[in-house]
Amino acid sequence: MQQQSSAPGAEAPIGLLVRQQGWQTTALLAVSVAAWAFLAWMALHMDHPFAELTMPESARWTASNALAIWLMWAVMMAAMMLPSALPMVLTFGRLSSRSGQPAHGRSFAAAYLAVWLAFSVAATGAQWALQAVDWVDQMIISTSPGLSAALLLLAGGYQFSPLKRLCLDGCRSPMGFLIGEWRAGLKGALVMGVRHGLLCLGCCWALMALLFVGGVMNLAWIAALSLAVAIEKLAPGGQRIATALGLALIAAGAWRLLLLLS
Repeated sequence: MQQQSSAPGAEAPIGLLVRQQGWQTTALLAVSVAAWAFLAWMALHMDHPFAELTMPESARWTASNALAIWLMWAVMMAAMMLPSALPMVLTFGRLSSRSGQPAHGRSFAAAYLAVWLAFSVAATGAQWALQAVDWVDQMIISTSPGLSAALLLLAGGYQFSPLKRLCLDGCRSPMGFLIGEWRAGLKGALVMGVRHGLLCLGCCWALMALLFVGGVMNLAWIAALSLAVAIEKLAPGGQRIATALGLALIAAGAWRLLLLLS
């Protein structure tokens, strides 16, 4: 590949990419495993001073509360999003290595994560706002049937939106994204990492909002959402799976709404 403007080659199978980029695969998986371990530790040690900082009893947060809650969200986003981003990161890393610039693969991954770190700021603000109106408890579980129904209907409806389908298409085709968005140099790697992060954000933000329904201390709920994200992005027929998920979420939201109105 020449460094100037075009990305080379045909898309390689994931197994080949893993062998060629073993160190990067190991690093990304290690970060994801460490993030999941941290979440599990928090769920099992809710009486620890740090865990207590993430569960203030009211919206009168201190700076320590805000920082701890942002860190919790940031770790959770890394745990949930890195596994499904692995094919894209590996493909970019392979192309960067062939062009003699392997460090650009790390820059791409860092820029991708930066998008989710920024999303974590927004999630922290949303948590504070919802707690201020008593719509979530200190475990960050919805206490409002109306909020739960609205979030389920929103997430389900968004599955059928043109923006969701556009973003999902971009996430499902690493080589297609890289050929269309290729930029040379370190700045190009950062820009591409951010753009891919924004695609994933556009694909998954509504599903992430469902964390306020099941609670961010509920590992089973977090794992279920992570699996849904990975399946629709990586599995054959992911678009059809996204459609089925949308229908299920709409049905769940409608059921909660009917219970609320009855």
